[in-house]
Amino acid sequence: MVSPDTARNIVGIIGNVISFGLFLSPVPTFYKIWRKKAVEDYSPIPYLATFLNCMMWIFYGIPLVHPHSILVVTINGTGLVLETIYLISFLLYSTSSGRGRVLKYMTAEVVLMVAVVAGVLWGAHTHEKRSLIVGIMCVIFGICMYASPLVAMRNVIKTKSVKYMPFWLSLASFLNGICWTLYAIIRFDIFITIPNGLGALFGLAQLVLYACYCGSTTTDDDKVAIELPTVNPSISTR
Repeated sequence: MVSPDTARNIVGIIGNVISFGLFLSPVPTFYKIWRKKAVEDYSPIPYLATFLNCMMWIFYGIPLVHPHSILVVTINGTGLVLETIYLISFLLYSTSSGRGRVLKYMTAEVVLMVAVVAGVLWGAHTHEKRSLIVGIMCVIFGICMYASPLVAMRNVIKTKSVKYMPFWLSLASFLNGICWTLYAIIRFDIFITIPNGLGALFGLAQLVLYACYCGSTTTDDDKVAIELPTVNPSISTR
């Protein structure tokens, strides 16, 4: 019979693979951006949300905070590198005002992360306290990451088009949420369970919405892009 630790490691490895797929799922979108040298109306919110979320989970998974969580560190470290590349693309191909907003939020997130690391390591002196503090933050920012595509979902309903809600990102979010929820339940970790359980629900909602409106969406890249309102991220979310 497979032990809980072995089962958890197996699910965690599968979760790493699926999460890697989640982090890679925006590549087709960014291929269009790189080809056109313009971000058009694609929102940076999911990438800003995921950027901060990855930093927070890396901190949560290090031995100084939550021992025996190396699989959490490895996949989020990979994700952080990829999200940085995506955000650099926004900086390169956004308008000057859009570029300024992305840079402002990236800077604020890095400053916040530095403050959290310093505060937790200096102010909390046991693994239990550090895990509690960072875990609560991970829940908050993990929910923000998974909920960030809700902005796109609102516009899908408004425009009856899924052009700016990539299918592969929605599918990967759903599968990622399912896998990491199972990982957390095997040896119950509420801080991983809550955001990933909600992430699975958000991902399912996106897939249902995609099924409803994909038939009415134009695929002609030369048509006029659907206008999306500018929304400030409240973070972040792949």
